[in-house]
Amino acid sequence: MRKPFLLTALALLLSVTAFGQTVKSPNGNVSVSFSLTGNGVPTYEMSYKGKPVVKPSHLGLELAKDKHASKGKKETSLMDGFKELDSQVSSFDETWTPVWGQYGKIRNNYNEMAVNLFQPSSNRKITIRFRVYNIGMGLRYEFPAQKDLVYFVIKEEHTQFAMTGDHTAWWLPGDYDTQEQETTESKLSEIRSKLHDAVNWRNSSVAVFSPTGVQTALQMKTKDGLYINIHEAACINYATMHLNLDDKNMIFESWLTPDATGNKGYMQTPCNTPWRTVAVSDDARDMLGDANSLIYNLNEPCKIEDTSWIHPTKYCGVWWEMITGHKTWSYTDDYPSVKLGLTDYAKSKPNGKHGATNEEVRKYIDFAAANGLSEVLVEGWNEGWEDWSGHSKDYVFDFLTPYPDFDIKALNEYAHSKGVKLMMHHETSSSVINYERHLEDAYNLMNKYGYDAVKSGYVGDIIPRGDFHFSQGMNNHYLRCVTEAAKHHIMVNAHEATRPTGIARTWPNWIGNESARGTEYEAFSGSRPDHTVILPFTRLQGGPMDYTPGILETQLKTWSENKNYVHTTLVGQLALYLVMWGPIQMAADLPENYAKYMDAFQFIKDVAADWSDSKYIEAEPARYITVARKAKGTDNWFVAGKCNEDGHNSTVKFDFLDKGRKYEATIYADAKNASFDKNPKAYVITKRKIKKGDVLKFTQAPGGGFAVSVKAL
Repeated sequence: MRKPFLLTALALLLSVTAFGQTVKSPNGNVSVSFSLTGNGVPTYEMSYKGKPVVKPSHLGLELAKDKHASKGKKETSLMDGFKELDSQVSSFDETWTPVWGQYGKIRNNYNEMAVNLFQPSSNRKITIRFRVYNIGMGLRYEFPAQKDLVYFVIKEEHTQFAMTGDHTAWWLPGDYDTQEQETTESKLSEIRSKLHDAVNWRNSSVAVFSPTGVQTALQMKTKDGLYINIHEAACINYATMHLNLDDKNMIFESWLTPDATGNKGYMQTPCNTPWRTVAVSDDARDMLGDANSLIYNLNEPCKIEDTSWIHPTKYCGVWWEMITGHKTWSYTDDYPSVKLGLTDYAKSKPNGKHGATNEEVRKYIDFAAANGLSEVLVEGWNEGWEDWSGHSKDYVFDFLTPYPDFDIKALNEYAHSKGVKLMMHHETSSSVINYERHLEDAYNLMNKYGYDAVKSGYVGDIIPRGDFHFSQGMNNHYLRCVTEAAKHHIMVNAHEATRPTGIARTWPNWIGNESARGTEYEAFSGSRPDHTVILPFTRLQGGPMDYTPGILETQLKTWSENKNYVHTTLVGQLALYLVMWGPIQMAADLPENYAKYMDAFQFIKDVAADWSDSKYIEAEPARYITVARKAKGTDNWFVAGKCNEDGHNSTVKFDFLDKGRKYEATIYADAKNASFDKNPKAYVITKRKIKKGDVLKFTQAPGGGFAVSVKAL
């Protein structure tokens, strides 16, 4: 129920302090104060239960002297010289229903302060709006329509986050093009010395901008036990925000992604920036549930009137064999150069390793149908993969023409006859202008053959050349694909795209992103065991990740020439279906590998992909996460824990079960001698009856975990 109202008695929400005006969260724990300091510089600070979280920090935007601005080369900035016109406070309380997610209902309850400012020297007005929640706050800049501020170009946004000390941080290097790095844990003061080695310089696109630049969502922990997370919400028609650290004063400042010109935003009033968010709690579990809800709450409500066609999906596919090098995306080795429409594949010799063949795809369709998986992803189905990467090639794919060994009509008919759908794959090779040329035709093709979901990819440097993956223009592109897909009743799972900022609340057909280092890296060089117990604190803040778990044959050399191994135990892979939550979940291993472990695979078959409730039982960044989730539309629960290389002992009290109800628990546990590196496939499965209040203890192996399926009887 929606209950907005304006408070005429300002004392209920707003107080005047020595610093200025203060607004508090509904429970009073979070406090945000605002004032104009010095020469009219907008300044705020934030506290939690009386403890400083953000020290006095400046706000403002530096504008470019640019011919495209209303004032052209005479442009001035919105940094200082402000006077306060007035301020309004209000309170808001509603409960809304997400289409999918961690919860069946989300409460959106905040107190708000909007400060209206005037800059006499430029005759310009701006509003700085604060929304204060029990878990933290969001702030944004708003630019009303006005004669002297119509078109302007952002040189840089200077939003500060002044930290109270040298906090422990879990961070990724600031980069305009990629988030596919491993997280580094260090003191803030150590970022500069550790950043170079933290970068995966071999990534297909790398654009590091500063020796102290980091990405959001940034998770930190203070010496006195406060957990702080800085991110952004509703990044629409704006560049992605990174953070640059002044490591002498421990002050972060926003750092926007530029476009090819070097400018960071082209704006037209009326408009606003995304929300800059700071979540805070003395309980790490709040960073996984409430902080995520904060990001979603700061986005606009759903714009799709009929969402009945949007559905959580578990899928398998022709992918892991390619990632490991066992199969290829390309059809032939004959052509080092491909020109679509001119290259005649009928005259080429198949390389014998192509993955997307009629025979191979039918195998995955049969497997999906037999095991309750609803879709089959097929990569490498379309012409052009022979020279797709690393050449800055414009016309790289047409997203329409299949290879000779992929019968798109027959395979879709076969899948539908089995109650399964094929999932489309659109790798753009980051030739964005080419993708947009073909987008409508590509979506129409999907509609013709009954595809309802697409995995898109953006590997490599962006075309138009010189642009970056996280610029304003690219963020607009990703959203354009999603909004156009909605018209075709298509769900979008974007890889190598921008990191999520809760826009899936508004456009819930944006069902997944990659935008971080996923399971594929286990086939390259591996990811540390703590990787999946830090990502929920960072990358998943703004929305779920298509992490592609479920690799049960963790030692790749048993079936391929790849000598790498997955840095979890087999049971740890099962746990990821809950820890790495999301409405699109892949059973990523090969059917023949699952055949070796069908008793463990049962959990993947049973586990849900959408939830009516989630309970975080214990959590510590990069150490462990234990969570219980209730499958939407059922009385069944699933519980899982995942840990780092140190192992972990967990105690779960099942007080979230219904009183008087009996349940059967199927427990998937690491064996006593299990470990991610020496004995990953040692596991034990047991069953027992449980009820509300029962307590179970679990020993997680190094890099391991546990998983429990709790079926209501």
